[in-house]
Amino acid sequence: MAETKSDWWRGAVIYQIYPRSFQDSNGDGMGDLKGITDRLDHVASLGVDAIWLSPIFTSPMEDMGYDVSDYRDIDPTFGTLEDFERLIARAHELGLKVIVDQVYSHSSDRHPWFEESRSSRDNPKADWYVWADADEDGFVPNHWPSVFGGSAWQWDTRRRQYYLHNFLTSQPDLNFHNRAVQDEILDIMEFWLDRGVDGFRLDTVNYYFHDPRLRNNPPLMTKAGRTAVRPYDMQDHVYSKTRPENVPFLRRMRATMDKYDARMMVGEVGESHKANAIMAEYTADSDKLHMAYSFEMLSDEFSAAHFRNCVKAFYDAARARNGWPCWSFSNHDVIRHVSRWVKHSEDLDALARQAAALLLSLEGTICLYQGEELGQTETQLAFEELVDPPGITFWPEYKGRDGCRTPMVWQAQAEHGGFSDAKPWLPVKPEQASRAVDRQEGDPSSVLAYYREILAYRKGSDALMTGVTTFANLPEPVLGFARGEGDDGLLCLFNLSNAPQTLTLGEKASPEPVSRNYEMAGEILKLSANGFVLIKGLSADSVKAE
Repeated sequence: MAETKSDWWRGAVIYQIYPRSFQDSNGDGMGDLKGITDRLDHVASLGVDAIWLSPIFTSPMEDMGYDVSDYRDIDPTFGTLEDFERLIARAHELGLKVIVDQVYSHSSDRHPWFEESRSSRDNPKADWYVWADADEDGFVPNHWPSVFGGSAWQWDTRRRQYYLHNFLTSQPDLNFHNRAVQDEILDIMEFWLDRGVDGFRLDTVNYYFHDPRLRNNPPLMTKAGRTAVRPYDMQDHVYSKTRPENVPFLRRMRATMDKYDARMMVGEVGESHKANAIMAEYTADSDKLHMAYSFEMLSDEFSAAHFRNCVKAFYDAARARNGWPCWSFSNHDVIRHVSRWVKHSEDLDALARQAAALLLSLEGTICLYQGEELGQTETQLAFEELVDPPGITFWPEYKGRDGCRTPMVWQAQAEHGGFSDAKPWLPVKPEQASRAVDRQEGDPSSVLAYYREILAYRKGSDALMTGVTTFANLPEPVLGFARGEGDDGLLCLFNLSNAPQTLTLGEKASPEPVSRNYEMAGEILKLSANGFVLIKGLSADSVKAE
C-alpha cells in the first residue's frame, strides 16, 4: 500500500462493517472474516477510505462481541488471527485502512481477569474491577442504573460484594483508577497496532472512570427525562461516567498511538446531552482522541435547526483547539435513518440520496453503515425473532438493535439475500432483499450509483474536504451552508420536507451534477420534495427564502 499522510483520517469516509451480518463464508449462518475479505471489492468500489469492524474478539456473545473474554484473539465465530491478517493485507491492497472496535470500559464476566478478581478480596486482580460493599441494609451502594435496565450493581456471592456493570450483568466494569488496568489496555492497543491495524473505534469512551466515592447522580430535570422508556435516561450521569480522570488517560492512549505512523482513534461518546462539549474536550489540542462522535445525529430529529445546531455547537467549542468530529446518520445501535426519517418523504430513494448528500457535505470525517449505500430500511422483527438483550427487556416501546443488524443483501433472488447458504442468525426479509446489491448494480438511477457519485465528488472537492462551514440564515425546512469561500467555495442547500421550497440566489448559477430534485429559472431556485443543490462560488449570505 502506498504511504499516506499521518492525518489521512481528516475528512475521510469510513465504512462500518457489522461482521456477523456482512457475509457468511462457511455456511453456519454467521458472517465471518473470510466473508468480509471476499466482499471488500464492493466496499472499495464505493470510494471510501477505511473500514471499521465491529468487535471480532473472543467473546461469549451475550452482547454480540461487546463482552470480550480475550482481547488478543479472534472469536472462532469469525475465524482466526491468520484470517484477520489476510483481511488486513487485502484491504491495504485495495487502499482501505482497517479500524477495529475496542471495548475497554468493561469485559465479559468470563474473562480470566474477572474470574480471578471475583475469587477473593486479596488476589492480584482483586482491584481490577469496580467492587463495593453493600449498604447497611444489604442493598446496592447507590442508585446508578444500567443502560440495559435495572441496577448497575450485581451481587457476587464469592466476594460478598457488589460489582459495577453499566450494561449487562455479564459485562463488569474495569477499574481504570488502577494503573495496572490502564497499562494492560495500552499493551493491548500495541498488540493490534503491531499487527497492522490503522486505528481504533473506542466503545463508550466516556465510561472508563467512575466517581470513587460512588455519589448518586442527580436527576435529569426535563420532561423527556421524567418520561423516558429507560430509567437510565432519567439521570444526569455526572458521577457514573465522563469523569475528569478520563482526560489524562486519553492522553496516555494518544501517546501510545503516536509511537506508530498514520494511526488514529475515534471515540464513541455515549451521552444524551452535553455530547458536543464532551466531543470537543476529548479531541482538543491534538493530544487525546483524533476524533469523536455522539448519538445526536443518530436521532429522530430531521430539521435544519437540528443539523445546524449539532455542527455549530461542536465547532464553536472545538475549532480554536483543533478538535475534529466524525458524523454519521446510522450505525449498529440505532434504527436505520431512512426508516427514522420516513415521515419527511414520500420517496425513500429520494430521502436516501438527500441524506447521502447532506452527510457527505458536512465538515469532518464521515462514517457510513453497511447497507446505507443501498438505501436500506429497518427490518421489522417479531418478538420471538429478537436476540438483542435490551430489545427483549424493553419491548415493545423499544425494540432493540436487531432491526438494523440483519444481514447485508447481495442477491435479491437468492435465499437469505446471498448472505449465507444456511439460515442466518437474523432473518432476511423481502423488503430488505428488494434493495440487494445485484438489483442496483449497473443501474445509474439507483441509490448505490448515487453513493458512488457523491463519494467521488466529495473526494475531488477541496471545499468539502477542508472548507470551513458558514451557515445561511434560512427558515425551516431549508438547511443551507457554505463550505469554503470565494470561487472555490460551495453552497449546499437542502429541502428537508415533502413540500416544494423556493429560494432566490444572488446571481445566476449552475448546480453541480450531484444535485437532485430542483428547477432553476434565472436566479430563482425551486427545490422539490427532498431536493438539494450544491453550487460553486456562492456564499452563505447570497441566498434568501421567497
